[in-house]
Amino acid sequence: MSDTANANDDIKAMSFEQALEALEKIVDDLERGDVPLDRSIQIYERGEALKAHCDRLLKAAEDKVEKIRLTREGRPAGTEPLDAE
Repeated sequence: MSDTANANDDIKAMSFEQALEALEKIVDDLERGDVPLDRSIQIYERGEALKAHCDRLLKAAEDKVEKIRLTREGRPAGTEPLDAE
């Protein structure tokens, strides 16, 4: 396993909010432009792993979201998947 993979092992345990905060810090660091090239590559790769983790967590949350169905009278009649197409 590569050093980058080992350095990113902690990402799997992060909440969405923790991963997003870490990703925002990486973006700020890279935008500043004062990070050495080798370090920029490392944190960019970590950013990619954080983004993928956030995408997985968002997809899992979307899969759980349901839409409430209403009767013609406006009363709740059950639920259905949000994207029931």
